Amino acid sequence: MYPSIIPKSAPTAGPFRILVVTETFPPEINGVAKTLHRMLGDLLQRGHEILLVRPKQGPTDYATANGNYREVLVRGAKIPLYEDLRFGFPEKYLLRRLIQLEKPDIVHVVTEGPLGWSAVRAARHVGIPVVSDFRTNFHAYAKYYKFGFMGKIVHNYLRGLHNRTQTTLVPTSQIAVQLQTSGYSNVQVVSRGIDSDLFHPARRKESLREEWGLKASDTAILYVGRLAPEKNLDLLVRSFRKIQTKTNNAKLVLVGDGPSKEKLLSENPDFIFRGMRKGQDLAEHYATGDVFLFPSLTETFGNVVVEAMASGLPIVAYDYAAANQHLKHGKSALLCGFDKEEEFIEQSCLLAENQKLAKKLGAQARKTAAECTWDDVTDSLESIYAGVAYPKKKTSKSRSRKAMKLKVSIAR
Repeated sequence: MYPSIIPKSAPTAGPFRILVVTETFPPEINGVAKTLHRMLGDLLQRGHEILLVRPKQGPTDYATANGNYREVLVRGAKIPLYEDLRFGFPEKYLLRRLIQLEKPDIVHVVTEGPLGWSAVRAARHVGIPVVSDFRTNFHAYAKYYKFGFMGKIVHNYLRGLHNRTQTTLVPTSQIAVQLQTSGYSNVQVVSRGIDSDLFHPARRKESLREEWGLKASDTAILYVGRLAPEKNLDLLVRSFRKIQTKTNNAKLVLVGDGPSKEKLLSENPDFIFRGMRKGQDLAEHYATGDVFLFPSLTETFGNVVVEAMASGLPIVAYDYAAANQHLKHGKSALLCGFDKEEEFIEQSCLLAENQKLAKKLGAQARKTAAECTWDDVTDSLESIYAGVAYPKKKTSKSRSRKAMKLKVSIAR
């Protein structure tokens, strides 16, 4: 059964009515869901109205009725190799009807699956402007799952979707240049913020280190993220094994889960696996580490890098995505040329051995992260919405900061 839809009159000025379409949302744990949840919360606080369309996550999942926003749940299925995530089936006619009755100012398509594509088509049919997010390098994943021939097909699919929207949002200027060079049009940068009160060096816990089985003299090499082929974890393992040849007190702590966990566990019984963590528990895991290694080559941003920065961790990463956007080699991190594996291994060893350098880089990374505020992110998003929704009108700069109380309409 489709949800009942209550038509509303279009606003004449002030806050926007936004139809958000996504195929992932909390309690699913991933960077897209986490970022989207924060963005929507900030938009609601500024008085914008949100109608969220997403796939039903399971038999016990029901549309939210908390007064903050309304939800429409649609059909979906599990994503192959990502059993904890789902994709939404195409819902062009439902979305068209929803748009016609709700009359949103903007349709914001967060994910690029079948549901997102049908939302773009529905919005174009009705004549409502569409904003899309370029969130995940799916085409870059192809080589890690042994179907490299699909990379070009996926790339063309993504470009076709995004070029049918008024603007494509990306998290870094580096990604913007790459997409523009590849034929994407109307690309704009909206970065990411970080809760620097939650992720903070003061959350370090010696009792947690004891739980990990570490001695006071041990160095905790930390990785946070999905345990999956596209995260380039073979390089993480090789880097850590090389560190062990330089020092005998290093331990590798992995926070996260995924399809590569069992293989990693069977081949590396000495690794410390902590599973999925969130909230304060996750923040404590970051702050209790000593060095953060992030070998991924498939990120569009990489929220974990900024979380590590805010936690005061010295970082080794490739010089792209969030690391390129916010860090400087030798000043706030050690950054390596893209896909330069030997350089990554060397820099990892250097940071694990040189405590003075590690302390200096971690302190500067923390300072930089404190400047990445969510208020700035929301300001950018509002500005883009205004330009898309009212391209020939000047939108008032003053907006109500009080969240609107919205009715919830749900049908089964």
